[in-house]
Amino acid sequence: MTIEKGYTTTLAVDGVTIDRRDIEMLEAIDDHGSMHSAADELGRSYARLQNRIVEIEDAVGPLTERQRGGRGGGGTELTDTACDLCQRFDRHAAELDGVARVTESVISGTVRDRTGELATVETAVGSILALVPEDAGEVQVSVRSDAVVLTDPTETPRGDDTSLRNRFSGTVVEVEPGDAIDRVTVRLADETTLQALVTRASAERLGLETGRSITASFKATAARGIGVDSRSES
Repeated sequence: MTIEKGYTTTLAVDGVTIDRRDIEMLEAIDDHGSMHSAADELGRSYARLQNRIVEIEDAVGPLTERQRGGRGGGGTELTDTACDLCQRFDRHAAELDGVARVTESVISGTVRDRTGELATVETAVGSILALVPEDAGEVQVSVRSDAVVLTDPTETPRGDDTSLRNRFSGTVVEVEPGDAIDRVTVRLADETTLQALVTRASAERLGLETGRSITASFKATAARGIGVDSRSES
């Protein structure tokens, strides 16, 4: 099972929240050179679009400039303030993209033994060393995708040479490319899947593609068990 966390990019300026729809509105005005054409393109009423422009301008300053007619016919252009706002939004979206792509893979199992906060959990994919609450017996172990390290099976360090105590052999079943970070889904034993985030450069170096054999590793402190009630209810 994989849990994906969702995030929405917004900017807040003097009590006004600017979201993706607002940026799309500014981009449409810039593309078409007209607020009327932008409204038509976006399927919004001109009055509503104009009112939204006024709301944002009250917080950030002028967003558009009206150009007088002439051989070019005039039109509406974005101000430097509007362009800066779009750039700030895009930078924030790019920064948030890395966080938004983080998922958690969840693997169920039974605690076999423990040493302090760490416990060995028996699962369908094998033993996992994880942080587990003291009184837990049946647990769900979650592993964040940004904590999983992928290596070539022939280059994987021995267990004594690394802090990555949990190590599993698997097969790449999906590579979802991003601008700079790829999300890779690896199938382990018993059809269990584990997701990892890797840089584009690492994905290319490892030759990550569907069917590729790979080793997935993660630290014990990156695996966190949550106790579940194993009693069935009628």
